[in-house]
Amino acid sequence: MNGWTYAVPAILGLAVVTFVTRNVFLWSEREPRIPEGLKRALQVAPLAAIVAVLAPEIVMTHGHVVDTWRDARLFGAVAGSAWYVLRPGMLGPLLAGMAVYLPLHLGLGW
Repeated sequence: MNGWTYAVPAILGLAVVTFVTRNVFLWSEREPRIPEGLKRALQVAPLAAIVAVLAPEIVMTHGHVVDTWRDARLFGAVAGSAWYVLRPGMLGPLLAGMAVYLPLHLGLGW
């Protein structure tokens, strides 16, 4: 048996599951009632996901907490956060963080 014997049904199955789970709300005749608590939780879910992914990348290296202040990621994160506090948006904090991170990482080897 080759790999396609298992790959094709798996891909088709995943496509069906994805289609159904993303469109089940569109098939309903009435609008679903969502509790206020869940609405508030869904509003902050993207931010929570970003923090959950980025925080370990910023404060850990090789599975251990960063134990020195000479880490360019820390300064880049502070610069990006400060920019966001002053001028919220998407591109500004990214550019500010990278403008601090790259010289420290490439120039000083942090």
